[in-house]
Amino acid sequence: MKSTDLTQVNIDKIAELFPNVITEARDEHGKVKRAVDFDLLKQELSDVLVEGDKERYQLTWPGKKEAVLTANSSIYKTVRPNKEDSVDWDNTQNMYIEGDNLEVLKLLQESYLNKVKLIYIDPPYNTGKDFIYKDDFAEPAEEYLEESGQFDQEGNRLIPNPASNGRFHSDWLTMMYARLKIARNLLKDDGIIYISIDDNEMSNLKKICDEIFGNQNFIACIANINNPKGRSDDKYVATAHEYLLMYQKNETQLTGWEPEENVLRRYNKVDQNGVRYREIDLRKTGDNDRKEDRPNLYYYFLYNEATKEFYATKDEIVPEGFVQIKPTRKDGSLGNWRWQMETSNKSKHLLIPKYSETNHKWMVYVKDILTDDLRIKPTTAWTFKDVNSERGTEQFISLGFEKGHFDRPKPIGTIYRALYLSTKNDDIILDFFSGSATTAQAAMQLNAEDGGKRRYILVQLPESTEGTEAYENGYKNICDVGKERIRRAAKRIKEETGAEIDYGFRVYRVDSSNMKDVYYTPDKLGQINLDDVASNIKEDRTGEDLLIQVMLEYGLELSFPMESRVIDGKTVHYVAGNSLVACFDDEVSESVIKKIAADQPLRVVFRDSSFRDDSARINVEELFKLLSPSTEIQVL
Repeated sequence: MKSTDLTQVNIDKIAELFPNVITEARDEHGKVKRAVDFDLLKQELSDVLVEGDKERYQLTWPGKKEAVLTANSSIYKTVRPNKEDSVDWDNTQNMYIEGDNLEVLKLLQESYLNKVKLIYIDPPYNTGKDFIYKDDFAEPAEEYLEESGQFDQEGNRLIPNPASNGRFHSDWLTMMYARLKIARNLLKDDGIIYISIDDNEMSNLKKICDEIFGNQNFIACIANINNPKGRSDDKYVATAHEYLLMYQKNETQLTGWEPEENVLRRYNKVDQNGVRYREIDLRKTGDNDRKEDRPNLYYYFLYNEATKEFYATKDEIVPEGFVQIKPTRKDGSLGNWRWQMETSNKSKHLLIPKYSETNHKWMVYVKDILTDDLRIKPTTAWTFKDVNSERGTEQFISLGFEKGHFDRPKPIGTIYRALYLSTKNDDIILDFFSGSATTAQAAMQLNAEDGGKRRYILVQLPESTEGTEAYENGYKNICDVGKERIRRAAKRIKEETGAEIDYGFRVYRVDSSNMKDVYYTPDKLGQINLDDVASNIKEDRTGEDLLIQVMLEYGLELSFPMESRVIDGKTVHYVAGNSLVACFDDEVSESVIKKIAADQPLRVVFRDSSFRDDSARINVEELFKLLSPSTEIQVL
């Protein structure tokens, strides 16, 4: 009985935007309460490092603020199309992007904000071992001690440094924090993220996910039994599993799970219509199962075995030819039913009267039907054979690769189950540690089975494979392996299923911006040759390169259909019909402008050299005001 606590309302609003700044603190009475980490909030709103030091409940490490700063800062990058490596460029909606995943996530923020249904990642586990993908983010001990404040300016240690491995965690946490922070922005409101991890960073990953996604959005930590025999090189206990962390962005709904073998054993009956069901006792068991506990749930069933007449009643009189069935407990005392009498009579078709030879009495069972919309929840222990690590290698080799081409590819079953559990129809799937591209194969397999149109975006750093068997066989980096796996997997799935799904993918590569430095910082020009800045666009960039960067600028999906037309000798690019029209040729004539305007584009883009002089540029604006006044015009 009090007015609204606006402070808490404001904290709730901040928590929606920045869940990672919500922490715990003690009030004036010493009680723990929810609070805002103002230093971290300042960092979210600042493009420079913010210092602060308050005692609070939090996970911190040298580099945490840099991670926030890195996640929020902009970059002068773009992605460039690579049609040669792509498959069915004009029709596919799948994407494979080569480059640093932090840069890619930043570039995708506008185009895929709140659009991704599921993210699956299998990041480096920080084991310190050498993999093709660098799997050790340890920093030098001296650097760690300096960043964590354990050295003064003269290089003297400030506090004792007991044997610890903190320096092995800091860089890994910084790397993951920045990426997960941006990835959250890409998820739909009902989106979900799955992260594979092992014991090395499990506890730390859980803590930073609680910060970024909010601990209220934690769904489960699945024990993925990927090595049932256990690792033989473990010192004391042979590890048989990895983890699969699940978080939702806000509120998600799992689409269900196919009945497992043990479930089918429980639902062991099939009726004349082919419906699978089980029989469960209608009598209540457990607490409050005596007649006096719930007298309104005590009544009788009358059943005529000859006529099959069957109904519930409060009447104690038993007609001729009927048997009376009471809710009798095991000790012979009277109990009650789980349903009210009205419900029992209304749903008689689900009730089965039967004489139990075991209990030597008549009983009433409920026909519990297993239907498509009554799925069994998955458990936190995945013991399925198809999540075994050995299966991942077998599946990879079965596509014609050698074992040495990629170390320990993920088994399809692990990712397939995540996709089945959380996606449908045309949902977008993102994997920004794509490795050997298992996620693409899992998505295609599931689409082929259920007719879905799930789309994937795979991101992988083109780490060199030099010195490995993969390099000797022509795969110069990990991306070469991943792209070839998608091609081979697509061919096999189509041969085995005949399904008409999207087997293609567009390839993009991260590169520096198409624009010269003068475009971003004209005030920093020194004494240079003016001919070098006559154009603010780099000379080696094509019209398609510019088009892609403009699409990212406008927040258009990179999978949108693109078409190039030649109009009066000039190349004009169309994206998603008339969503975006661009022409980057020099000295575009008025006739071309009029034909573009006739298509009523939402946005139109030219480059500065498209106009002979200022009057020609002004004339374009006047033409669009007349012919297509709602068009937004941009000149690079």
